[in-house]
Amino acid sequence: MLTPLAYGLAIVLNLFVVFIGLRFLLTPQAAAAGYGVPAKQDGDAAYLTVKGLRDTTYGILGLALLAFAGARAEAWFMLVVALLPLGDTVIVLRHGGTKAAAFGIHFATAVVVLINAALLFAV
Repeated sequence: MLTPLAYGLAIVLNLFVVFIGLRFLLTPQAAAAGYGVPAKQDGDAAYLTVKGLRDTTYGILGLALLAFAGARAEAWFMLVVALLPLGDTVIVLRHGGTKAAAFGIHFATAVVVLINAALLFAV
């Protein structure tokens, strides 16, 4: 029972990261607002594109690790990747975002990713 849960959660999390990346590539202003720190209309769109490309790549990498290297490799990946939403929490707080976005979106995501890492290590 633990294996399907660990793998299923990993797949959902990775697909969600791909979705977030694609959203930053296709609708960067809306994606930035959803992140918790809206982008300025006259700001440099290249940075939003970079975020989109990186998120999409991380999601695909996570899926590839799960498919071709197994649960242990994915667990290590999740453990390291949890640093990103933790960093996002700090970024949102330091740049005028709300505590609700920082903790309700980013910190909560880090917790779920860490739980998934623990589940993957346990299978």
